[in-house]
Amino acid sequence: MPMNDDARPEPFGQDPRSRPDPHQLLTDLEAESMRYETPCGNDRMVWHMWNRTGRAAPVVVLFHGGAGSWRHWVRNIPVLAARYRVLVPDLPGLGDSDFPPDGNDAEAIAAIVAAGIDGVIGEETPYDVVGFSFGATIAACVGAQRGTRVRSVTIIGSSGVGPLGSAVQLLKVRHLKGEERRETHRENLSRLMIADRAKIDELALAIQDWNTERSRLRTPAMSRSGAILRALDRLQAPLNGIWGEFDAPANPRAPERIAALRERRPDADIRMIEGAGHWVAFEAADTVNGMLLEMLERTAGR
Repeated sequence: MPMNDDARPEPFGQDPRSRPDPHQLLTDLEAESMRYETPCGNDRMVWHMWNRTGRAAPVVVLFHGGAGSWRHWVRNIPVLAARYRVLVPDLPGLGDSDFPPDGNDAEAIAAIVAAGIDGVIGEETPYDVVGFSFGATIAACVGAQRGTRVRSVTIIGSSGVGPLGSAVQLLKVRHLKGEERRETHRENLSRLMIADRAKIDELALAIQDWNTERSRLRTPAMSRSGAILRALDRLQAPLNGIWGEFDAPANPRAPERIAALRERRPDADIRMIEGAGHWVAFEAADTVNGMLLEMLERTAGR
């Protein structure tokens, strides 16, 4: 059940970086949400909604990256929830959600996700979608499947647009314990997710560890399958794109990806954030939050 305003813990809405215990931070933020379950084949998909603004507020749906969960958005949810109803799933086969019937088909997974949104907010309510990495593919596919009901689509760090970048080799971590496990997570985050190693803090490590333990879906092939391009060609909603300058899956060809998207969608609002890596919504949260609020505001009346 949702909590009333008087019962809400005080930390909601504070900058997550102001609280030192990452596990308590995540617990507090999750406690502020209302939890939903929708079908995922014969099993279930888990959602959380943060709502500080009331039923009339517009809805924005955030899709996390591969090997992720809603926790990828920990530094964005409190800011967006001040103006929006923020709906965030654990995508099928990731986080707390069960494995989908077809774990190799992004469009089939997007259909499960789109039906889940209908189940949570109803079949008539319009919404914006924002997707990070693999979540960008799902965001574009949901946008294509739901037509004009989707107000805008924002893709962040997509590896499915433009030329392939450099392969990122990650270290195996699940068999490790203690300090060795912690430092291996740090190395993997440095290789793939966060450009500035000094920004790999306790919160990033806690999120990476939780997500890794619950990751069962193989997402890279789906991100590069062409599903996002097929969706973008059918998309009726305004399109936005954000990349970090040092996005590891794109490097050294991030500018070519941006150019390819601009050629495909000349109307799109596409931006690059200097100095940031792949998980740009975490590493450069203040900049991304400002961009998202600006982009979403443009379509709030659609």
